[in-house]
Amino acid sequence: MAADARNHVTGGQRTRPPHATASAPGQGPARATAPAPMALPETEGPRDAVTRLQAHGCWYPSVDPDGTRVAFICDRGGVPQLWAGPVDGEGIRLLDSSPDPVKEVAWSPDGRWIAYTTAPGGGEHTRVLCVRPDGTGRRLLAGADPDTSAYLGCWAHDGSAVAVTLAAPVTPRPQGDGAWTPRDGRATLLGTTAYAVGPDGTPATRSGGGLSAYLIDPDALASPVLLASEPDAPTLRVCDLSHDGRLALLRRGPRGRREAVVRRVLDTAATFTLPVADGDQWIGRFSPDGRTLWLRSDADREFAALFAVALGPDATPRGRSVVAEREDGELELLALAHDGRTAVLAWNVRGASELDVVETFPGPGNLDAVGPARPVPLPHEVVTRVTAAGAGRLMLALSGSQRRPGVWWAHEGVALLRTPWSSRDEDAVPPGRPPVRPVLTRLSARDGLPLSGWYYRAPGRAPNEPAPCVIHLHGGPEDQERPVFDPLYHELLGRGLDVFAPDVRGSGGHGRSFVDADLGTGRFAALDDVADCAAHAVTAGPADPTRLAVMGRSYGGYLTFASLVWHPDLFRTGVAVCGMSDLLTFFAGTEPWIAESAAHKYGHPERDRELLHALSPMSRIDALRVPLLAVHGEHDTNVPPGESEQFVRAARERGVPAELLVLRDEGHDFLRADNRRLFRRAAADWMERLLRPS
Repeated sequence: MAADARNHVTGGQRTRPPHATASAPGQGPARATAPAPMALPETEGPRDAVTRLQAHGCWYPSVDPDGTRVAFICDRGGVPQLWAGPVDGEGIRLLDSSPDPVKEVAWSPDGRWIAYTTAPGGGEHTRVLCVRPDGTGRRLLAGADPDTSAYLGCWAHDGSAVAVTLAAPVTPRPQGDGAWTPRDGRATLLGTTAYAVGPDGTPATRSGGGLSAYLIDPDALASPVLLASEPDAPTLRVCDLSHDGRLALLRRGPRGRREAVVRRVLDTAATFTLPVADGDQWIGRFSPDGRTLWLRSDADREFAALFAVALGPDATPRGRSVVAEREDGELELLALAHDGRTAVLAWNVRGASELDVVETFPGPGNLDAVGPARPVPLPHEVVTRVTAAGAGRLMLALSGSQRRPGVWWAHEGVALLRTPWSSRDEDAVPPGRPPVRPVLTRLSARDGLPLSGWYYRAPGRAPNEPAPCVIHLHGGPEDQERPVFDPLYHELLGRGLDVFAPDVRGSGGHGRSFVDADLGTGRFAALDDVADCAAHAVTAGPADPTRLAVMGRSYGGYLTFASLVWHPDLFRTGVAVCGMSDLLTFFAGTEPWIAESAAHKYGHPERDRELLHALSPMSRIDALRVPLLAVHGEHDTNVPPGESEQFVRAARERGVPAELLVLRDEGHDFLRADNRRLFRRAAADWMERLLRPS
C-alpha cells in the first residue's frame, strides 16, 4: 500500500485522516522514534464508505408476530443501523438514519413497535428508542441523560410495555394507582419499594449507583413504572415476563457469578435463584402457562445445559431437572416458540455451533420434559442469535469462516435459506483470494493444562516453510476464539503473515474449571500460556521463531502489553487494542459496573493491590525491548484511553519505538466500517513492516 505523506506519524505536523488521531500522549504532535515512519492508510468519509462496502453484515434479527417481517442490524451503510423488511423479499428499508450505532433490536409481540438500543457517538453509554415498523413515530424511551445508560429488556407478551434497565434513577409518574396492567387485565405489576425508591414512590439518588428496571409504555412515555432495583448491581436484565404478568425473570450479578432470579411482581418477592452461565444474556423463558421456567444454566456442572424448573402457584420452585445436556459442549443459545411447544437449542462444540430442535411436553410429576433432538444442518460455523419466527419457523443470525454475518430462516423441517438482503459468501473477500479456513490445533501448557487454538496459514506458502506469525489473543477473558471469518485475519494473511488464535486459560467454551483457572494468581499462568502457544506455533505451525508478534483487543490487549514485558525476547513487536496497562488505574477509571465484575476476575482494587500491581504491565515496563502500536477508541469508558497512553508514553521515555492510534467516534468496540478498515490496515502495515526478514 502506498504511503500518503499526510498520514506519516513523524516529528512534524500532519493531516489527520477522518475518525483517527495518532500522537504521543501529552506531547503534542507525534514524534516517531521508529527507524521508518508509520504510514496510516487513507480512509474515506461516510459517503465513500457506503460505496466501497461490498460485504455487509446482518445480525440480531427480531421477527414480527406473523413471522413475515424481520427487523435487524445491518452495516451496509457503513455503521450498524436499524433495518426492517420481508423475511423472503428485497423490500427492506432503513428505519433510523442516525449515525449512532445500533446494538439490540426487539419487535413488540403486538407488532406495533420496534424497540432498539443505540450508542450515541459510538461510545459505551447507550439509550433505548422505539419506532413504528414503517419508520414513523420514532421516540426516545430512556437514556436521554449522557451520564446514564439504558439497556433493552423484554417486551410484555401483550406488547403493552417494554422493560428497560437504567444505570441511573429516573422519576416515574404513577399510572393511576401506580400499577401497570396488561391489556388482558389479568394481573397488575406494582413498582417495588427497594432501596432506590423514596417514600413518595420516586427513586432516590444514592452514591455508587445501582440499576433499576422499569416497564415503559411507548404510547405513554411519561409513566414508567419501577419493576425492580438492585443496589450496586453490576448487571441487571429483564429477560422475560410471564404471559399473565405475575412473574419476572431477571439476570443479575457480575460476570462469573451470574444468577437467574424469579421475582413475583405483585409483592416484589424473589422466589427462586439459580446460577447461570456467562455469555448470551437471554438466559431463559417462562412456559405460556407459567408453570415451567426453562433456563440455560451451568449450576453445579462444567457445561451449561437446559434446566426445567417447576413453579408452583406462588412461583416457588417445586423441583428442577436437567432435560438436555451434552458431554462435549455447552448450551449457548436458547429460544422457545411462542406456543411453548418447541425449544431451539444452540450448542457450542469446540468453538462451532450445533443446532437442535426439541419438543416440550408435560413430564412425570411437576417437571416438564423434552423429546428427542432433531439436528438442523447449518451452512456456517457459528450461530450468534436464534429466535422463533411464527408457527414452524426459525430465524437465525449466522457467521462462519467463509463470510460476514448474515440472517437465515427456515420453515420447520426445511433447510435454512439465506435472506436475499444478506451478503453472499463471495462478497466477503476480494476476487481470487478465497478465505483461509483455520485448523484446530491442541497443545499442553507447561503445567499440563490442555489448551487449543485455530491456526490460519497464509496462502501460497509451502507446507513446511517457516512464516512470520501473529499470535492473536481474544478479549473477555471469557470470550472464545471461534472459527469465523475475521476481516482482520484476512488482512494479515494477505500480507503473508500466519495467524494463531488460541484460547488461553480463562476462556469460555471449555468448561467452568477452565474459565476459573486464571482467577487471582492464576493470571500469571495465563501469561505463561501465551508463551507456550507461541512455542507451539513454531513447532506445529510452522511459525518462524525469529518473526513472531502478539496482538489482541480488550483483555487480549492487556495480554499483549503483558506478554511484551513478561517475555521480552519472544516477540518482535505487538499491537495492543483497547488494553489495560495498569490494573489499578484501570479500576480507577472504568465504569463502576465493570469494576465490580472485574474484581472477581483480577482481584479487588483495595484488598488485592499488591497482586494487581504485580500483574500490571506498567510494573515491568523497563523490560520492554520491541516496538509496539497501541490502538484505542476515543470514547472508550470500559478501558479508558489513558491505559494505552501511559504505556506508549513510558515506552518512548525509555527509547522504545511506540505509536498510538486513536479512533474517533468509537468506544470499546469499533463499529464504523471506515474505522474498522483503518484499524485493520494500520495494524497490518505495522506487522508487515516489522516482521519482514531482517
